[in-house]
Amino acid sequence: MLDIKFVRENPDIVKENIKKKFQDNKLPLVDEAIELDQKARLLQQEADELRAKKNAIAKQIGVLMAQGKKEEAEEVKKEVAANAARLAELEKQEPEVREQLNKIMMVIPNIIDPTVPIGKDDSENVELEKFGEPVTPPFEIPYHTEIMEKLNGIDLDSARKVAGNGFYYLMGDIARLHSAIISYARDFMIDRGFTYCIPPFMIRSNVVTGVMSFAEMDAMMYKIEGEDLYLIGTSEHSMIGKFIDTMIAEESLPQTLTSYSPCFRKEKGAHGIEERGVYRIHQFEKQEMIVVCKPEESPMWFDKLWKNTVDLFRSMDIPVRTIECCSGDLADLKVKSYDVEAWSPRQQKYFEVGSCSNLGDAQARRLKIRVKGKDGKYFAHTLNNTVVAPPRMLIAFLENNLNEDGSINIPKVLQPYMGGKEKIC
Repeated sequence: MLDIKFVRENPDIVKENIKKKFQDNKLPLVDEAIELDQKARLLQQEADELRAKKNAIAKQIGVLMAQGKKEEAEEVKKEVAANAARLAELEKQEPEVREQLNKIMMVIPNIIDPTVPIGKDDSENVELEKFGEPVTPPFEIPYHTEIMEKLNGIDLDSARKVAGNGFYYLMGDIARLHSAIISYARDFMIDRGFTYCIPPFMIRSNVVTGVMSFAEMDAMMYKIEGEDLYLIGTSEHSMIGKFIDTMIAEESLPQTLTSYSPCFRKEKGAHGIEERGVYRIHQFEKQEMIVVCKPEESPMWFDKLWKNTVDLFRSMDIPVRTIECCSGDLADLKVKSYDVEAWSPRQQKYFEVGSCSNLGDAQARRLKIRVKGKDGKYFAHTLNNTVVAPPRMLIAFLENNLNEDGSINIPKVLQPYMGGKEKIC
């Protein structure tokens, strides 16, 4: 969420940013926000003047009564009553106007970084760099669920009967591999100085609206019926929520955390749910990284975060590339975002396995995450990135480690987490 003062002083910049995101329907909101802000400030000004006048008149009445001028005092009291009625009206109007203003400010997009490429949608995202040489083996690679089924590692039919499409049972060594990757990712991030955390898997609505846009909320979140609680779509939600309404000492920054959680998503929209795949599903597990830092340090942390994901995948010999999201593909709170994509030998293309985002002070402003520095108070910057998200990660892993006989090679870094096994067969 932008600072209303910035919007008031820079309406053309805000409108140009909206155009860069191809959201021209939101252009009128800028002028509406400025008008509501002016109205709210005028209401507040009038209310403050009436309060000051009330105090002055109270003293005047006291003087008149002391002088025995009761009739004059009574006339002044009538003025006090009229002012009190108007003040009560103002005190009701001002919060209503500010609430309208806040709703508009919540949907005006954050100002994107000047380095972000301009484009309408993900088809115009920009490839930045490749890491590792993509390899295509001299044999046909089956669909990922076929690989798992041959190893007795997945049961989609039973899951469909129990919960419907978008769920799965992982079994045996595939389930163990899934847990091994999560454990390895956890230790990988701890070794890089991040503090491990297991957060709440449900959050309240004020946290939901603090970490994402209304459109994202509607498309992703499952609400608990009868409760002010939502199942998290990623642990970033509750991890950033951890700092809600706090004043952080500047010397304690940056806060660098890596978190494990199950994730729950509607996956509502064009992508849909695959009946035979585990790429888009309603429930999965994830290792995440988040950073809360000083504003001037967020670009540096952004580079560190996406590189962590690249390094993790390369440590398992999986080729990856980085993609910069164009303006039209950025969620409204994001300043800048990279996707990390893994190589799929079967599809002969890369697919997304992680997303790194710098949100500037948007989440901090919504959640009131402030920093107390030597030069005053300010809003922190927040960033997040996927460390690894099985079972999507399993697709890349299985395809890149599959042997012609159907067995799966286990990289050395994962062998300690698989009881020393070198292969799954």
